Amino acid sequence: MSKRQFIIYDLEATCWRSPKPRQVEIIEIGAVKVNEKLEIIDEFCEFILPIVHPKIDRFCTKLTSITQEDVDPADNFNVVVQRFEEWMSPQAAPTALLSWGEFDKRQFAADARLHNMELNWLKYWACMQSHYSKYKGAKNQIGLKNALKLEGLEFNGTQHRAIEDARNMAELFIKVAKPMKII
Repeated sequence: MSKRQFIIYDLEATCWRSPKPRQVEIIEIGAVKVNEKLEIIDEFCEFILPIVHPKIDRFCTKLTSITQEDVDPADNFNVVVQRFEEWMSPQAAPTALLSWGEFDKRQFAADARLHNMELNWLKYWACMQSHYSKYKGAKNQIGLKNALKLEGLEFNGTQHRAIEDARNMAELFIKVAKPMKII
């Protein structure tokens, strides 16, 4: 069995500017695989076609830059998650999943329920935001852009695009994993 690997991921989901709550679904998975030597070894990025509300709202496109044209040719959640799991290959190495905030874990679980799937690997998840905020002694959760700034890094790319957010989190992770004693 090889050494540990870290999957630093982010999700984007359907969204609306609306007072009434709607069921949101994942429309993009972006992830970066980092090995124990703190090297980025691979990336994963795929759109997902939502089924409950298949039309992407203008507000959502404005926020995420994800369009109807991006998701229309995409596969459903169960197909994309199968590819994500194969890409992660958690059976090949002890795998820890990290996201910024709790939303990403909750949304994976919600979409798994919607599609009648078991995501056993999700139990190896940790909230990078909460660990980083504690490490910094912050009373409140620190946002990703501020965390990057605190570490002398800049946000690169488009905010609210899963792969861009995951890349930025990976850069932050690489910088703080040793001082935070994760590695």
